[in-house]
Amino acid sequence: MVLLANDPMTQLGFSLYENKGVFAVLLGSGLSRAAEIPTGWEITIDLIRRIALAQGTDEQSDWSAWYRAKTGREPEYSALVEEVAASPAERRAVLHSYIEPTEEDREQGRKTPTAAHNAIAELVRDGYIRLIITTNFDRLMENALHERGVEPTVVASADALNGAEPPTHSKCFLLKLHGDYKDARILNTEAELGGYPEQYNVLLDRILDEHGLIVCGWSGDWDDALRAAFLRAPNRRYSTYWALRGELGSRAQELVDHRKAGIIPVDDGDAFFKTLLQRVHTLEYSHRQNPLSVQLLVASAKRVSKPEFRIQLDELCAEEMDRLIVKIDGPEFAGANRYDQTVIRKRVVTYESAAEALAKMAGVLGRWGNDSEQPLVLDVIRSLCAHAEKVGSGISSLLGLRFYPAVLVFTAYGLGLTRAQRWSALHSLYASPVERRSEAPARVIETLFLWSWSGGSNDTWELIDGLGQRLTPLSDHLFTLFSDWHHSFTGLTPDFELMFDRFELLGSMAHFERNEKDFVRQVASQQVEKVFMPVGRAVWHKQKANKIVAEIQMDLIREALLKAGFAKGEPDFLDLFVRNFHAYAERASWGRW
Repeated sequence: MVLLANDPMTQLGFSLYENKGVFAVLLGSGLSRAAEIPTGWEITIDLIRRIALAQGTDEQSDWSAWYRAKTGREPEYSALVEEVAASPAERRAVLHSYIEPTEEDREQGRKTPTAAHNAIAELVRDGYIRLIITTNFDRLMENALHERGVEPTVVASADALNGAEPPTHSKCFLLKLHGDYKDARILNTEAELGGYPEQYNVLLDRILDEHGLIVCGWSGDWDDALRAAFLRAPNRRYSTYWALRGELGSRAQELVDHRKAGIIPVDDGDAFFKTLLQRVHTLEYSHRQNPLSVQLLVASAKRVSKPEFRIQLDELCAEEMDRLIVKIDGPEFAGANRYDQTVIRKRVVTYESAAEALAKMAGVLGRWGNDSEQPLVLDVIRSLCAHAEKVGSGISSLLGLRFYPAVLVFTAYGLGLTRAQRWSALHSLYASPVERRSEAPARVIETLFLWSWSGGSNDTWELIDGLGQRLTPLSDHLFTLFSDWHHSFTGLTPDFELMFDRFELLGSMAHFERNEKDFVRQVASQQVEKVFMPVGRAVWHKQKANKIVAEIQMDLIREALLKAGFAKGEPDFLDLFVRNFHAYAERASWGRW
């Protein structure tokens, strides 16, 4: 068995961690597209539209088809830009309006660094990446680096390269192959992109010969000069990893074959680089528990999940619980005299590393159990909560984070129950009491769910990379984490995002049950008010919110949930919950609660 054969992301994480500064990153237009900066094709179609409208042509449903019929040629970005703007300075002016953010863009988060840019900047700041190559004209990468105190050596022309600090002496060397949108010397016509200056070719040859490479957002089909650099590179001292969304074109396949590149399927650049950053930080901060050990523990939990193996299951959980307690009592969690992003991030990834196996085992029991396992899982959760309270002095936010392992076990078990549609067991989990040292017992849902737990405040989770502008930063982080973890216990899941949102929506409903019906009606009658309840990430995405609410209102699901005890088993109370959820969604659409 080859352990990492089907996990190229973890393999890349290990390679990046063990070979600090060896890997270069090649970024294409796909990364900027996530920031709503248009691609060359989108600019081409928009230029065709603007020119045609200026000439009196009516609006068309398909401007590319109109252009073909009009000119007999395929729309080409380089040809059209060259036709519209004869000089490099004029072409720079054309690009400026597509790339430079307006005040409205900034307010809406458009044309600003994405989660991918921010994750790369974190890896640069921590020394894992020192070389960035990009075909993009924008300054998103520079802005992300500046925000983290990194001053890159930026080369956007052959002249700049001649006077630049060598890559080996630079904290971060950023090579902008096609230039910068504020510099008239940009390269964007077919003739300009046919060959690079000799200085660029020499530098690219060294980089491709001496460094590993991470490719993201570049199709590999265009830019003959860059393709030529790939194909003439003689050696493959370090690996090439190609983050791919969709299918490779035939010309890109040629490059992959030549470099023997590993393909990493991705949903988008944001998810790819955020996950890569998480992998590296986990290794950095905690020397992650051997992945094979986690895999074996999860497999063992699957084997003993049946009632007849309850003793063996109890022993397995107790052993892993003991290991986890030893880990979270270790020197990594000794008191801290400061509270900042570095401390929070380190503790979060270390807790996740330590609790990964136990959480995944709980997920297995939720997915494949039959209710007899729930007392054992609740014992684990309550024990972790009791252990969290043993330290009573220090920075309150860090003390609150001590409950995070219990949150992870609770979330994994709840997701397993949701996947199995074990609604009664899920409601029982939410409603089960947890003893607290200095307060009255509270239900699990009021102790460990989203911002209802003492470590779940937005002020804490906004410090995690890329979550600073989110309305639901903890929910977003847990979704990213369990998007990776869930495969070991949920099995084939057609839509994990929907399943995760379903788990959180039902958690909100269970929390809502703490209120009396008359009180809820009174608040609802005021229209401008809402009843407090923690809500997850679906609330700020109107389409997702409508979809998940519509699901619980379907007759069969609604009946099953009420029978399981949700909404106190009362249809009109469920309707009041839906109304309250919509009130939160409306506020979220304004960007605030």
